[in-house]
Amino acid sequence: MIILIAFATFFSTLTGGLFALRFKDKLHLVLGFSAGAVIAVAFFDLMPEAVDLGGRYFSDASVTSIVALGFLAYLVLDRAIFLHSHAHAHDHEDGHGQELSAQESRSMGRGILGAGSLSVHSFLDGVAIGLAFQVSAAIGAVVAVAVLTHDFSDGINTVNLILKNEGAQEDKPSFWRTKAFKWLLVDASAPVIGAGSTLFFALPEQALSVILALFAGFFLYIGASDLVPESHHAHPKFMTTAMTLLGAGVLYVAIHFANL
Repeated sequence: MIILIAFATFFSTLTGGLFALRFKDKLHLVLGFSAGAVIAVAFFDLMPEAVDLGGRYFSDASVTSIVALGFLAYLVLDRAIFLHSHAHAHDHEDGHGQELSAQESRSMGRGILGAGSLSVHSFLDGVAIGLAFQVSAAIGAVVAVAVLTHDFSDGINTVNLILKNEGAQEDKPSFWRTKAFKWLLVDASAPVIGAGSTLFFALPEQALSVILALFAGFFLYIGASDLVPESHHAHPKFMTTAMTLLGAGVLYVAIHFANL
């Protein structure tokens, strides 16, 4: 079951990336929906489950502090990647014998680091699915739905990072699209590997509580800092907000029925 769901995440990420390549003008609506879904997972599923599992080991305040730690840790990682990409800009060739400018090189470095970080996060998404199924099938199903939704947006974001940060040059469109697709395949494969790795280890409730709380913090940061602003950027329209609320509502209903 875990492996089948992991392969579903592969196709979810791949579909999101292909959607980004095909329908770039409508991405703000998809990202708005994803933002609401990811934030809803953190509030309505991961945090309550972390409190429930950790109730015998931690106070509620301790669990919420771990959520905050996850949020802040992801923030630091995000800023570190941003600063690192600005500190390592060098001229190099684009793989087709054409030398890139310093500005293009900086964009390439940032695009690769961004896509790489999303791939690492996708690996952790796969781990989250495997660990959630160690708690119960119901929790595993809810987390899987959340990850599937989120991985769709991950595919979109991976492609966008490459095309936006590397592929702004109109004279090399095929090169940038090829590079974006390669990174999309890396990102799509990552959750499969992550979920498969959990078949070889198990964690006690105490550790699972901490991990779920950390992931709640991660998801809150991704939704609030990345997906919401990106969906609203240059599209401050009613529909982007409506799609965010719809995403949260859909996941709330899914979580509610999964826990009946």
